[in-house]
Amino acid sequence: MAIHPTAIIHPEARIADSAEIGPYCIVGAGVEIDARTRLMANVYVEGVTTIGEDNVLFPYSTIGVASQDLKYQGERAETHIGHRNKIREFVTIHRGTKGGGLVTAIGDDNLLMAYVHVAHDVRIGDHTILGNGVTFAGHVTVGDCVVIEAFSGVHQFCRVGKHAFIGGYSVITQDVLPYSLTVSPRESKVFGENKVGLERRGFSTGAIEKLHKVFRVLSKSGLNTKQAVERIRSEVEPTSEVEEVLAFIASSERGFVK
Repeated sequence: MAIHPTAIIHPEARIADSAEIGPYCIVGAGVEIDARTRLMANVYVEGVTTIGEDNVLFPYSTIGVASQDLKYQGERAETHIGHRNKIREFVTIHRGTKGGGLVTAIGDDNLLMAYVHVAHDVRIGDHTILGNGVTFAGHVTVGDCVVIEAFSGVHQFCRVGKHAFIGGYSVITQDVLPYSLTVSPRESKVFGENKVGLERRGFSTGAIEKLHKVFRVLSKSGLNTKQAVERIRSEVEPTSEVEEVLAFIASSERGFVK
């Protein structure tokens, strides 16, 4: 068994001979770790937690700790993690509670990217990809082969059906249909020049006023981009700042926020 001398392993923990426990990991009494699972470094595992075979837990991930639900009173609850999962940096996975069946469970072949949070009593299937910062409130159920992109949040008790894809920065407050493409509204608008920031950086009043005219034409005239640029060139005195904006527009390959 490869256990780094700086790791702290409770004598009642059960760890397979082929598992690897890296530097500064802490493993509690009720933990069971199966064959070829690797805790890289600074991983914290406690509670009644089972971790299957061939998992990799990256530094600073935290598994099986008590729920943040204020109703949790220390009752015996469990955390189950299957096989071949990759649990990246700073992922937090909390044990179950009495109100949710006493088990938080993650299946097989999942990728949990950095800072994913799996709250109490969440159930995650197999072959999912959870982007950076994805956050599940308690009692969420996620089907197989789901992809959820970065910084999305899922409200408690919601279900995400199998093979669903949720776009980044989505806020999910209802069930997500299986096989669906789902995303929250993500409208972005430009409201004008960054007046305060430009003043702080010493831009002159005249330069800021010219930029104000540029953004007013771009965002409020109702013209398309080509027409707006033509009007700017005819109505706004050219300055280095104005030319910077126009050159940026001309070189844009993805379009710009307007």
